[in-house]
Amino acid sequence: MILRNMLTAASALALAACAVGPDYAPPQSASAPAATGPFIAANSPATTLDPVAADWWRLYNDPVLDGLVADALAANTDVRVAVANIAKARASLRGARADRLPQGEIGAGANYGRSPEGQRLAGADREDWNVDVGLNVAYEVDLFGRVSRSVEAARGDTDAAEADADAVRVMVVSDTTLAYADAASGAARRDVARHIVDLLDQQVKLTERRKEAGLATGLDLARITTLRDQRAADIPDIEADRQAALFRLATLTGRPPAALPTIAADRNISLEITDPIPVGDGAALLKRRPDVRAAERRLAADTARIGVATADLYPRITLGGSVGSTGAGFGDVFGGGPLRWLLGPLLNWAFPNQEPARARIAGAEAETQASLARFDGTVLRAIEETETALSSYARSLDRRQALRAARDQSERAALIVRAKRQEGASDSLEWLDAERTFAEAEGVLAAQDAQISRRQIALFRALAGGWSS
Repeated sequence: MILRNMLTAASALALAACAVGPDYAPPQSASAPAATGPFIAANSPATTLDPVAADWWRLYNDPVLDGLVADALAANTDVRVAVANIAKARASLRGARADRLPQGEIGAGANYGRSPEGQRLAGADREDWNVDVGLNVAYEVDLFGRVSRSVEAARGDTDAAEADADAVRVMVVSDTTLAYADAASGAARRDVARHIVDLLDQQVKLTERRKEAGLATGLDLARITTLRDQRAADIPDIEADRQAALFRLATLTGRPPAALPTIAADRNISLEITDPIPVGDGAALLKRRPDVRAAERRLAADTARIGVATADLYPRITLGGSVGSTGAGFGDVFGGGPLRWLLGPLLNWAFPNQEPARARIAGAEAETQASLARFDGTVLRAIEETETALSSYARSLDRRQALRAARDQSERAALIVRAKRQEGASDSLEWLDAERTFAEAEGVLAAQDAQISRRQIALFRALAGGWSS
């Protein structure tokens, strides 16, 4: 009956309880029109305002890349660390939720010893066993919301850890795609460089024959040979960059370089999506970006911690009970020996000196203000990164268009000068300058194709496609 009355009282107190501290509301800065409207730089034919693709890397239509991304998401070490952090945060959340339940403890002890003569009944042995068994139960009445605010804070931390893991996945996917793109672009640049060297080899042979016929000088031959050797010297650096990209790709997918599938190095065409890229708008971006969601969830957790600190200003009420038995042997304990029990509330209250608690409240409020500032900064950086990536990508396309026109013109000029030289109507300096201009235009265009691949992937990374709330 006493236990039933105490539980009834605890239920009434719990129903009447109120959580102290501020109730969390999503920050208004995230819904400001300036941050949620269309992107300023999304005015290029290369982009569209359609929603961002979920698995954006599949837009490249490359099964090899799809497999590498899947491997990276499964085996990348940074992803594994992020997943472990989620498990840690969820364990903390379970621990906070467990404080809502009664806490029980069972204790038992036995010892053998000699008792003073005055503590034993007449005729009883002074040396004997002493056995004690007890059960203690305690339940904190969450009258001022300390436990509920703790659960709220732990839930915010868990949500933030999950968003952090999504941010790591965005980074890993974009880095994996970038490494694959760099390897493909490196192969394409290498092939262009080799093609240029082949052309120059032909010109060297032609100049040698012309020199033998007395139509060219040794200086002509030295100049074209020098140009050929300069272009050939570019190939080892390009190949080294390509190998570095493949080594990076192996690490991202959780492999040593020797274990990277050979098919990953077979592509020799720059990675690029030729269709307009869907970019959405600012409102969708802020909902989708994991770093923004993580900052918002940390703000929620820190807001809840103000309530945890505020609850320390008020009494902490615990309902407790214990039952146990002590006897001279196990038979006495479990066979109807002396039984004891105890029920009653326990009140803890730091009073009248509450300055330490108020200091903790002030610290929690300051940390919440810092979290709000970090959230605002994260929003601004997300918009900045996306606008910058959009602008850079559009300008890269414009530059390639101009470079392609220049390459075409230099190729036509080289063909004209070659024909004139065959007829003896062009001097060696004009011919050499035309060949050098064409070679440089080809190399610059190949490098620009690689830059477009990088800018495109940077845009997808800023848009954070693939993981949305």
